[in-house]
Amino acid sequence: MGKTLTEKVIEEHLVDGKSERGTDISIKIDQTLTQDATGTMAYLQFEAIGISRIQTELSVSYVDHNTLQTDFKNPDDHRYLQSIAAKYGLYFSRPGNGICHQLHLERFARPGKTLLGSDSHTPTGGGVGMIAIGAGGLDVAAAMAGETFHLKMPNVVNVLLTGKLPDFVAAKDVILEVLRRIGVKGAVNKVLEYTGPGIKTLSVPERGTITNMGTETGATTSIFPSDDITKEFLVSQERGDQWVLLEPDEDAVYDERIEINLSELVPLVATPHSPGNIKL
Repeated sequence: MGKTLTEKVIEEHLVDGKSERGTDISIKIDQTLTQDATGTMAYLQFEAIGISRIQTELSVSYVDHNTLQTDFKNPDDHRYLQSIAAKYGLYFSRPGNGICHQLHLERFARPGKTLLGSDSHTPTGGGVGMIAIGAGGLDVAAAMAGETFHLKMPNVVNVLLTGKLPDFVAAKDVILEVLRRIGVKGAVNKVLEYTGPGIKTLSVPERGTITNMGTETGATTSIFPSDDITKEFLVSQERGDQWVLLEPDEDAVYDERIEINLSELVPLVATPHSPGNIKL
């Protein structure tokens, strides 16, 4: 029986448990990210653990949320975050560089790796074929200290894309269509895994747009294969040496399937007061 891409990446990082749906597992985390609204507490917790350097392959502290400088509070946090990065071996992204999950996709996300972030839209990294999960600050602090991340082995939903987006229809409309069908709780304890001929028409930024907003379905994460489109993107970012081919097996078995013909999509909008309240 073939394996899904989700299974392949998780099994490569599996430390405890078996990759059986719904069972408790723990996985090794390769990368972490924080942003300044959640990072300060996460790094206080990391310091309390009492190790001298981060144990991940790569960790990044982004400043992108609380950038208003009307008093001393935000600047104090930012100075603290910069000092932590220098002391413990993290990358530090200054205010103005950009949003954490988009920057991470462009600069650090790698196919086949695992990413844990204290930002709900960390799954943006799935646009290049990594398992990228949003979590609490303590989970991220523990991962930086070399601890595993605990979760239930998720069900895997195959989102099969065919066709090509028409004019004036964007990648955002793809995930809005998913939300229209399954709602904001329809993917709890599930991974949305995108396949099909339609993915070849989507760039990595478009894929990242889709995996970013998969969060609103309650999904553990979302993921695209790492293919020639991914390779082209990484080469453009001068990271071509980090590309690897990652795809599900042809006979992969999924728990559910959602089929979307991109050619039939129309512009959609999420209206108050829920991202699942989708209108034409």
